[in-house]
Amino acid sequence: MKKAVNQLIFAAGLLALWEGLALAKLWPPYVFPTPRGVAESLWGGFADHSFWIGIGVSMRRVLIGYAISVVLGVVLGILISSSRFLEDTLGRLVLSLQSLPSVSWLPMAVLWFGLTEKAIVFVIVSGSLLAMTQNTKAGFDNVPRILSMAGRNLGARGLQLFRYVLLPASLPYLVDGLRQGWAFAWRSLISGEMIFVTVGLGQLLMLGRDLNDINQVFAVMVLIAVIGYLVDGILFRKIEATVRHKWGLATAASR
Repeated sequence: MKKAVNQLIFAAGLLALWEGLALAKLWPPYVFPTPRGVAESLWGGFADHSFWIGIGVSMRRVLIGYAISVVLGVVLGILISSSRFLEDTLGRLVLSLQSLPSVSWLPMAVLWFGLTEKAIVFVIVSGSLLAMTQNTKAGFDNVPRILSMAGRNLGARGLQLFRYVLLPASLPYLVDGLRQGWAFAWRSLISGEMIFVTVGLGQLLMLGRDLNDINQVFAVMVLIAVIGYLVDGILFRKIEATVRHKWGLATAASR
């Protein structure tokens, strides 16, 4: 309850500061909009269904790219963790490529796939895959050896050892990987949609810029931030709390 009150107070203060800066007219109205102008743009975008369509198309793209990243990332992470050769070669490559921002993959995506849906999905996978791979590897690398030894002493081998010992022990890292992978995928999606005119939130953002409509630019930015926050807050935090409680990893504060 106290957390919700603090968040409401912070949001109200942020809106008041925004309104105050707009009323002070430090910048022209076409550069810095008022909260009311942005709210009207949001209402208009939902009323004419352009925002609903943009959200639906963007979510479909990001879910496809994110699903591919999760599957490939988990497989690659397990392989790298289980092989010294792969850790010294592929693992080093994954670590070095993480320093590349997702926008760096845009030229390659266009050259390989053209101005198509595949180019956007490629950018999403490129931005999300590495984080998922690295966290999966870290999860399996940090499983205490005593757990593996105990599992083997109890007769667990192969898939049984993986399912009942290694996987549960690495779940906190896997959940962190899912959260980070989603964040990277969501940011990469917007970058990908801005490279050419196509339906989606990125296109609506660029349309606002082309029309010199700062209210729409801010409105789409608010939508992007709110969707990212809701997915993280409602889905991934719930998964994280469930995993930590189920496997006895919850802190005293979270209990």
